[in-house]
Amino acid sequence: MDKGYEKERFESVSLKTSVAKKFNKYCQKLSMSKSMTLLIMLEFFDENGISPAESMGPKMQTLETLVKKRINGVIAILKDIEKSQTKPTVAMMQSLFEESVPKQPPLILEKNKVEKDQPKFIERNNSES
Repeated sequence: MDKGYEKERFESVSLKTSVAKKFNKYCQKLSMSKSMTLLIMLEFFDENGISPAESMGPKMQTLETLVKKRINGVIAILKDIEKSQTKPTVAMMQSLFEESVPKQPPLILEKNKVEKDQPKFIERNNSES
């Protein structure tokens, strides 16, 4: 049953057999009832101001132009956000991390320190004993 239309009664519409077969296949393809398929088709034409009898050529070109303008607008907004917000924030974060990293002494000094802590061995001459 169609949601929201359960209590409505059915009306009949007369269609030619070939048209009815095409419509039935289309309804199966959409996995919708015949009433809902016809309803969404009518709403589509009404919302977009399209007549099934007129050509889609100029309408599609205008739609494509609108979409391109909006995409260009979104790109401009993203570039502005990147320039005014993202790059300065990244620079600030990098400067904070660079200052917070403790400087480690060079490894050469550590080797010298280890050598000083080790006891030195005294060599004896065998002739003295």
